[in-house]
Amino acid sequence: MKTKPVLLLFFLTVSLAGYAARMDTVMLRSASMNKDVPTVFVIPDAATGRDAKACPAVYLLHGYGGNAYSWLTVKPELPAIADEKGIIFICPDARNSWYWDSPTDPASRYETFVATELVAYADTHYKTIAASKGRAVTGLSMGGHGALWLAFRHPDVFGAAGSASGGVDFRPFPQNWEISILLGDYDAHRDRWGEHTVVGQVSKIKDGDLAIIIDCGLDDFFLDVNIALHLLLKSNHISHDFILRPGEHNTAYWRNAIDYQILFFSRYFER
Repeated sequence: MKTKPVLLLFFLTVSLAGYAARMDTVMLRSASMNKDVPTVFVIPDAATGRDAKACPAVYLLHGYGGNAYSWLTVKPELPAIADEKGIIFICPDARNSWYWDSPTDPASRYETFVATELVAYADTHYKTIAASKGRAVTGLSMGGHGALWLAFRHPDVFGAAGSASGGVDFRPFPQNWEISILLGDYDAHRDRWGEHTVVGQVSKIKDGDLAIIIDCGLDDFFLDVNIALHLLLKSNHISHDFILRPGEHNTAYWRNAIDYQILFFSRYFER
């Protein structure tokens, strides 16, 4: 990738008692949006120091109303997990963007930021495995949509993808989550809305392009659209893990779900 995020405005290293993993908070310059994007990097001890080795990276995407620190709130054990698994966790702040390049707002180009600018920065500044086989992306709610959206459109960048309680088809909720600001009014732009759903991207991948894990709680308001995505992937003969467990659209569910997803990604990286 030739695109370079240009400017590092500040670099904050936080030492966590009991963990060798390092947390770096970076203000990363996005050339495509002409602004700075806060991003948290959780770096395992294995990827630092004189004997550093290349480690795989999992990009963790927050939900609506979240920020770069959301996943550390959901799962405070991430630094310990990073050390245990030898995984770099990367958590960008994408505001309420849904991780698209918005067709209505040129200042909201988070697909380009995450899939191009952020990946290029990570591979340049950290000891990553700079190939799709060393990258996974997942997220919760809006971030679950974003993770599958990015992976389905960029299987050359991400080799594995997950979603927890993902908003993989938001058309049943046309008045919610500022989506109309980013895509335009639903009634006036129905085709555009459909094209920006995860279910609208399934035709872009074929079986074997990605290792995919999708999960959702049985009492989640996104349950039906996740089941529909599962059936669509199945009808297209695209292999994936699909998990339904008791749970709602909340932190308790995501704190549990991410353990299963990290295990899934760890096994993918070990292949």
